[in-house]
Amino acid sequence: MKSAFVFPGQGSQSVGMLAELAAEYTIVNDTFQQASDALGYDLWQLVVEGPDEQLNQTDRTQPAMLTAGIAVWRVWQSVSDIKPDYFAGHSLGEYSALVAAGAMDFTDAVRLVEKRGRFMQQAVPAGEGAMAAILGLDDNVVRDICTEAAAVGVVEAVNFNSPGQVVIAGAAGAVKDAIQIASDKGAKRALLLPVSVPSHCALMKPAAEQLTAVLSDISIQTPQIPVIHNVSVTTADDAAQIKQLLAEQLYKPVRWVETVQWFASQGVTSVVECGPGKVLTGLNKRIDKALNAMPLFDLASLQKTQQALGEGQ
Repeated sequence: MKSAFVFPGQGSQSVGMLAELAAEYTIVNDTFQQASDALGYDLWQLVVEGPDEQLNQTDRTQPAMLTAGIAVWRVWQSVSDIKPDYFAGHSLGEYSALVAAGAMDFTDAVRLVEKRGRFMQQAVPAGEGAMAAILGLDDNVVRDICTEAAAVGVVEAVNFNSPGQVVIAGAAGAVKDAIQIASDKGAKRALLLPVSVPSHCALMKPAAEQLTAVLSDISIQTPQIPVIHNVSVTTADDAAQIKQLLAEQLYKPVRWVETVQWFASQGVTSVVECGPGKVLTGLNKRIDKALNAMPLFDLASLQKTQQALGEGQ
C-alpha cells in the first residue's frame, strides 16, 4: 500500500491551530521554539493569540505554516514507523515537503520562507494585485478568459486545484475584468480571494530573482523520499535543479490536479494532508474519488491516519 504525505500552503492558517496536538505532544512546542529562535520573535505566541491580521501577513504566514506542517510531521514520526512513498506540498507547502524529506534544514527553510513572503509583498504593492477563484469552468476556458482580460494588465491561471476549480492572479483591474467575463460565460462562482499578493503569476518575477539570490546560500541535499514539485510534476535530485524549481514556482502555476493524478498513477492509495486544515483533502477527493484522502492535524485525525495506514502493512 503506497502513501503520499502532502503539506498545505497559505490560506490554511488560523489562530489557535494545532492547540490540541501541542497539549499532547511537546515536539509541537519544541518545533515552534526552534522556528522562533531562527526568526527572532515568538511564532507560537502569534499562532496561539493572533491577531488574525498579523498571522495573515505573508511574511508571517509562511514561516507559521511551514513550522506547523513540520510539527505535525514530527508528531507522526514520534508515533509511527510508517514513512510515505512520496511528498508534495501546495505552493509554500513544497518547502515543508523538502524539509520532511531531509533535503533542506528546518531553520534554513524557516528563514528562507520569511524572506520569500517579504519578497512577494514587495514585488506588488498592496492593492495593485489580486487573486480570484473561478468555479465550474473548464481549465482551457479559464485560460481563454485570462487572455481576453489581459488587455488591461497581467492575469493568468495559476492554481489548478481540482477539476472545475482554478485560481487566477494578476493586476487587480485585469482580475476584476476576468471575474466579470467568467460570470458571463457561466461560471458557478467567480470571487476575489482575501489575499494581497498575486502569487504564481508573472508579476512575481522580481521576487523570484531575489529568492534565487538567497537560495544560492542555502544547502540542499538529495531528498531521502521523493518530492513532487508544483512546477514540473516530477521529482528532482540535484540541488541546482531544486533551487531552480523553487524560484520558478513563484511565477508559474501550481499543477495540483496533475500532482494528485501522478500519485494515483504510481499506485498511491492514501494521501495524507499533514498540517492545519482540510483544504487539500477536499481537493484530493475531488481529483480522484478512489484515493483515501485524509487530514492530519489533531488527535482524532492522528488516530484515524494510523489506522488507515496501518492496514495492509
